[in-house]
Amino acid sequence: MIADQFPWLTVIIAFPLVAALLIPFVPDKDGKTLRWYALGVGLIDFMLMCYVFWQHYDTTNASLQLVEQYSWIPQLGLSWSVSVDGLSMPLVLLAGLVTTLSMFSAWQVDRKPRLFYCLMLLLYSAQIGVFVAQDILLLFIMWELELVPVYLLVSIWGGQKRRYAATKFLLYTALASIFILIAGLGMALYGGGEITFDMVALGLKEYPIGLEVLLYGGLLIAFGVKLAVFPLHTWLPDAHGEASSPVSMILAGVLLKMGGYGLIRLNLGLLPEAHVYFAPVLVILGVVNIVYGGFASFGQTNMKRRLAYSSVSHMGFVLIGIASFTDLGISGAMLQMLSHGLIAALLFFLAGVTYDRTHTMFLDEMGDIGKAMPKVFALFTAGVMASLALPGMSGFVSELAVFVGFSNSDVYNSTFRTATVFLSAVGLIVTPIYLLSMLRQLFYGTDKIQMCTIGTMEISENPDNDPAVCFGTNCVLPGEAIYEDAKPREVFIAACFLALILSVGLYPKLATQLYDAKTVAVNAEIRQSYLEIAQTNSISLESKLAINN
Repeated sequence: MIADQFPWLTVIIAFPLVAALLIPFVPDKDGKTLRWYALGVGLIDFMLMCYVFWQHYDTTNASLQLVEQYSWIPQLGLSWSVSVDGLSMPLVLLAGLVTTLSMFSAWQVDRKPRLFYCLMLLLYSAQIGVFVAQDILLLFIMWELELVPVYLLVSIWGGQKRRYAATKFLLYTALASIFILIAGLGMALYGGGEITFDMVALGLKEYPIGLEVLLYGGLLIAFGVKLAVFPLHTWLPDAHGEASSPVSMILAGVLLKMGGYGLIRLNLGLLPEAHVYFAPVLVILGVVNIVYGGFASFGQTNMKRRLAYSSVSHMGFVLIGIASFTDLGISGAMLQMLSHGLIAALLFFLAGVTYDRTHTMFLDEMGDIGKAMPKVFALFTAGVMASLALPGMSGFVSELAVFVGFSNSDVYNSTFRTATVFLSAVGLIVTPIYLLSMLRQLFYGTDKIQMCTIGTMEISENPDNDPAVCFGTNCVLPGEAIYEDAKPREVFIAACFLALILSVGLYPKLATQLYDAKTVAVNAEIRQSYLEIAQTNSISLESKLAINN
């Protein structure tokens, strides 16, 4: 069929990129036309994704689909190789949804709107490229391309320490991503012959276990930084604390998931034997993330930094699920990535809505706004309940799947499994404490610090001598204060996220059917590697005993 031969994925990647390059030619004076233009591009691309996957993707097939492969730079072995399977397709949809809604949430951007929306569309294209690339060198190029828009978006439209936060983000992620290139070169050059970076071809090679361990360790660093794995996570709170809310939505909703995707796609898919040795390390790191992220979040007074550490905690479940050696555990890790992408994007969006009213992110400067903004309070409460894994929400299903999957794993002994579940449960207990206390301080807190005055002001600036309107120590003139509740646009954005969160929570198969065939295949491969290593070690032990006897 012609439809099957059409380069759908290339169009999905190229459409936002071309649209971004056309922004300088869009006639606009006040930024209103540009925001509708960018929203339209994002929406069309997202609808195209939905159509293509509905018509041309088979959820029961674990192999790569919609395959497009063209020789790009044959001298380097680089090809334009893109396709999707159960690992990438759901994340492509997540990226399209979150990025489109983040552009819709950026309605008040009036500073350099052309550059802002151009960068957002470039980021849109790069994200999709990362998830569909089947050539390691192409993945590395898309990975690096994604860093530039994020750096500029944080450094130009961020808070007071935006340049520090943006530079730290760039240094961490750019330096770590070098390991992707090194690992790709190592796999491509091993064994001699024709150089290729194609993941399918690399997966067919047999590497010495020593080389596999080195490659796995390098990729773990690269993807661990993106996934905010302790102790490589410190860029995340700074970036979230200074980034504007639309950018934070993408950071938490999509970019973190690139780390989890990379671990499953490359570490598990190409280096299964090394994964057998590294799996206990991933479990330990996952537990540390859960417990450390929870307690660190509780100590934050900045609302967005508190949510950022909450993301660090929730990513711990992804690591545990990936290392579980069970179908349910890996499925739970995928579901956790999708669920957290929706919940975190919702919470950071609502944090931005609140900031638009209060002009502060510090919880001790907030309070007593629940009665004035009941819709914002209701939406924020729903988002918090989803984040603390309330039954009926997607977070509950994903975390439960990880727990049950890991608890039933036959690879680890009962002591290790019990300790892991117990310590992870401690993190779960802390989660509602720091989230509900944030909700109380934000909307009904009565212990905010002493209010301030605007200070010395010329009569011409405040001719009516009106008193300042204050939230804690942050004061504005009455004409600049906004007390109105959530607008229809804001309610719509939050409702889009909540509808999916509730739908997946009540009917998890809505999400799991998209990737179950692939995660089962991945787990079968790594379990086979585990059994082969266990058998080899058993034979070796028997040989030693025979020699000693």
